[in-house]
Amino acid sequence: MTHPFIDQQTWQQLKQGIIQLAQQEVLSRFEKVSAETKDDGSLLTEADTQMQAHTKAFLKQHWPQFALLGEESTLEEQQAAMESEQGCWILDPVDGTSNFACGIPFYSVSLALMIKGELVLGLVYDPSRNEMFAARKGLGAELNDQTLIASTAKNALKQCSGIVDFKRLQAPLAANLATQPPYSSQRSFGSVALDWCWIAAGRGQIYLHGAQNIWDYAAGWLILEEAGGKSATLDGECVVVTQVIKRSALAATTPDLFTAWQNHLQHASQ
Repeated sequence: MTHPFIDQQTWQQLKQGIIQLAQQEVLSRFEKVSAETKDDGSLLTEADTQMQAHTKAFLKQHWPQFALLGEESTLEEQQAAMESEQGCWILDPVDGTSNFACGIPFYSVSLALMIKGELVLGLVYDPSRNEMFAARKGLGAELNDQTLIASTAKNALKQCSGIVDFKRLQAPLAANLATQPPYSSQRSFGSVALDWCWIAAGRGQIYLHGAQNIWDYAAGWLILEEAGGKSATLDGECVVVTQVIKRSALAATTPDLFTAWQNHLQHASQ
């Protein structure tokens, strides 16, 4: 059963609020802003800072009991939010900033709620396609208010499209996949949150990423989980941890494909 906080009225209010903010603060700036480089080498735009600021105000107004862990917060603020007894929102105001800054329409807004170390809701909004992927723990996943169930007619790795981020993989594994791919085709789109959702929707069937932050994966992870997909780290652990650290992630649309993909990666890493 999901957390009692997330009733239907609250759920709709939250989704509509994020859609409106994303259209106002992100979509309206698409192809109209320049980006600066942060200390870690990633990009930052006005859309990132304004979306985080306005989302923080919106969440604080309606649900002041929860802290906010945002990508654009300081590490100290992120860690303090994670340790909040009431729970915390986990926000990536623009997931796929490099795409956004280059005029590539594949980016998203990602928001999750973690209470007592458990993800209880997640939503990923794609402003360019006006697609809202969302999930509440125990109540399933949805796409634009319609039930989303992870499924595919493909039942073997060689039939699959793999969403793989080679940049963050260890060199031996990346080389193995590049020279001996087990899948039929490979893509890397540039928004971790949407990658998880597209696996849930069967738009890609297997997924691999070497190092993603909690604001990248939190909402997408829950959406895939509630849709019936499966995931783990390369070490076989649950991807979700209550720490601000990077995590590897492999996932698949169906449990059978997950098992086949995980087995292949274990052998490819040796």
